Amino acid sequence: MYLTAEKKQEIFKKYGKSDTDTGSAEGQIALFTYRINHLTDHLKLNKKDHSTQRALLRLVGKRRSLLDYLKERNIERYRTLIKDLKIRK
Repeated sequence: MYLTAEKKQEIFKKYGKSDTDTGSAEGQIALFTYRINHLTDHLKLNKKDHSTQRALLRLVGKRRSLLDYLKERNIERYRTLIKDLKIRK
């Protein structure tokens, strides 16, 4: 599987408050970004995989809502996260 427990812990350790803090917005956004990148690579090879395309769109929507939430609550955390994850150009 592409997303192991060790990889999740590494993502949450880097972007969350701790490696067990799975509820922080930064950790969830980082995890969604990792999954979105994986699904995007998959769809480049499998163009007709519509169920994966739907899952990708749902993940992008969830990440967008969390980013909006973080932007409203703390703009500095939002800006640093965007820069670290390289979401915007």
